[in-house]
Amino acid sequence: MIPRVGAAPVSKLTSLPPLSLYVHVPWCVRKCPYCDFNSHELKNEVPEREYLAALQADLEQALPLVWGRQVVSIFIGGGTPSLLSARALDDMLSLFRACMNILPDAEITMEANPGTVEAGRFAEYAASGVNRISLGIQSFDDQALKALGRIHDGRQACDAIAIAQRAVQRVNLDLMYALPQQSVEACAQDLKQAMSFETGHLSLYHLTLEPNTVFAKYPPVVPDDDTSAAMQDLITEATSAGGWEQYEVSAYAKPGQRCLHNLNYWEFGDYLGVGPGAHGKLSFHDKIIRQAKLKNPSSWMQNAVRRDGSHVAEERVIAPGELGFEFMLNALRLKAGVPASSFREHTGLSVLSIAPAINRAVSKGLLEPDPSRFQATPLGWRFLNDLQAEFLD
Repeated sequence: MIPRVGAAPVSKLTSLPPLSLYVHVPWCVRKCPYCDFNSHELKNEVPEREYLAALQADLEQALPLVWGRQVVSIFIGGGTPSLLSARALDDMLSLFRACMNILPDAEITMEANPGTVEAGRFAEYAASGVNRISLGIQSFDDQALKALGRIHDGRQACDAIAIAQRAVQRVNLDLMYALPQQSVEACAQDLKQAMSFETGHLSLYHLTLEPNTVFAKYPPVVPDDDTSAAMQDLITEATSAGGWEQYEVSAYAKPGQRCLHNLNYWEFGDYLGVGPGAHGKLSFHDKIIRQAKLKNPSSWMQNAVRRDGSHVAEERVIAPGELGFEFMLNALRLKAGVPASSFREHTGLSVLSIAPAINRAVSKGLLEPDPSRFQATPLGWRFLNDLQAEFLD
């Protein structure tokens, strides 16, 4: 328990958290009906020359915000980044190395789809510096893949995993469960096949019908809550028995294989976002800001090269009253939680500023009563949204 003592919040950071770089590649071959990411169907070839010129302009305008700071990880997401040619990816990483202080052993992740053309580039991506590939498998079942609007089949998924494992030592598989008309048995078969590849990391997501998607407008028949819960129980038991530790809500890793980039998000580290629709969170000694770039790829490219800041859609200082919720929204996703000391280190606020919320959560059995650590109880882990909501101002 935290003592119920009033205190003015501290609003100065004594040190800056680790910094990551997020790069958004917005194009894909086909927009999946469940996808609410900033992705756009590609009508022709990827406009690589224009994209890289805008990316350079976007990055160079952001450099004063992060000057001199080391970059601990890079994540190239989308969209489908593996639509980029090997040359374009090499030019991109060369740009980052020229402009930023990137750690020699920085984790560099690239999202990829299992299509044959993209998989053929994995070795070249690795030669340019990509050392982790995250594959959007979603399922190995052809009927399920068709229902999800994916353009690959189960055989291509297996082939791509093998190619990725030959290219890099760290491979993540993204899978979804509670798919349209999916049974517990079908979920178990998907999981068994994914685990058979012995990749170091698995990301297992419950399908959600997000607003402004085709699935939201035309909802498919999905498993009920009891069936979905049975799938979750199956996943927890099978991954644990197979040697994967669930360290975050949807993330399972073998020893030494946790995603360092995502860990930095969850531990409330900083990240610079470049590319259309990219978001960022950056800390300074007297404030923390959030930034977002224009979503439309054409608008972002046109505005970024003007170098007048018009490619930035939003930039705002996070109010002290919001920081407690934002910190806990991320930190409590980690099964082991975070040290209580990291709250002051990463927000500049005293723990006393969130004492009432901590006490409420502890009294409801949602948060462990350990004053040295913020960690959800088993009940809080089960009802994580309710626990996080306790910290809404």
